[in-house]
Amino acid sequence: MTANAQHHQEVLEQVCSETIAATAPVVDRNGAFPEKSIEALKAAGLLGAMSAPEVGGLGIGVAGAAAITGRVAQECGSTAMVLCMHYCGAAVLEAHASEAVRRAAASGEHLSTLAFSEAGTRSHFWAPVSTAHSEGDTVILNAQKSWVTSASRATAYVWSSKPLQAEGPSTIWLVPAKASGIAVTSPFEGLGLRGNDSSPVNAKDVRVPHSAMLGSDGEGFDIMMGIVLPVFNVLTAACVVGLMEAAVRKTAEHASSTRYSDTGSALADLPTIRSYIARMRVKTDMSRTLLDDTIAALETNRGDTMLRVLECKAAAGETATEVLDLAMRVCGGAAYRNHLAVERYFRDTRAAGIMAPTTDVLYDFIGKAACSLPLF
Repeated sequence: MTANAQHHQEVLEQVCSETIAATAPVVDRNGAFPEKSIEALKAAGLLGAMSAPEVGGLGIGVAGAAAITGRVAQECGSTAMVLCMHYCGAAVLEAHASEAVRRAAASGEHLSTLAFSEAGTRSHFWAPVSTAHSEGDTVILNAQKSWVTSASRATAYVWSSKPLQAEGPSTIWLVPAKASGIAVTSPFEGLGLRGNDSSPVNAKDVRVPHSAMLGSDGEGFDIMMGIVLPVFNVLTAACVVGLMEAAVRKTAEHASSTRYSDTGSALADLPTIRSYIARMRVKTDMSRTLLDDTIAALETNRGDTMLRVLECKAAAGETATEVLDLAMRVCGGAAYRNHLAVERYFRDTRAAGIMAPTTDVLYDFIGKAACSLPLF
């Protein structure tokens, strides 16, 4: 580990222990955006993980961003998801935006997010029904986006629409969150990740300059698959693995410290309880190992990279529900109270399976790859 990497790890630990852990219960209870946590990550320079050093970023890529996201998730899933989406947006901006925007994303002055999800396309996020048409010097956008993380807090959205003129399913834009015609239509009220501000966003005749296009007209699919999908799947998996890690630790601590008054024995003295915790540990380690291998595949451009990208999110999402079911089972009635945070992790992990591409869509892709069929 380099001295620079060691420094960032130490700073991350400080932010997680002093700020994120302290605010997480309030974020979850009130459904509040984790403003203090994001500000602390910004002040520490950690929002610049995906940005190049020449624009003020850390330049630590997907591996570094995954390490940060996973550690943050151990304290607060909502903060980790906001961070995940910022990194996804920043990766697109790093490849296609102006130097000024890249610098703003690296410093955290620009909080980024994705605006791909639409009710009309369901989990087929690569084929938006949102429209764009040219009128003089501007482009007019109309859309009904169904889920946008950090909807009311992001600086701008990495936005998908049908192309202006080109062939292909989509074009990508950078749309200011405060542009005239943008409306966050309702607050987020969800089962888990309650502070991630994932809300519907409508665009009514929103005007942006032609220079707001990220990449070329019609290139959206390639950007989504080549940049966004790998980053999103890896960071979502990292978030979920972080939640599982926290759940294993909390469950083991509870089992070791909780005793029967008549015998003095701890829950952990029971072989059945130890067996449940062992299963949690094994399943979490399996997901982490697949995640680490996915990152290694991305870094070396291995032939099985896309397969691993598809697998890591599916495996983490599916495994997390099993791990947290076991945590609830071991902790019993105590798990239904929020002092252990196990029920918060239980709720937060459920999101991984339904965020596009959903687990079922990923299984379809993985099955196609295994059968040597085209994915699309």
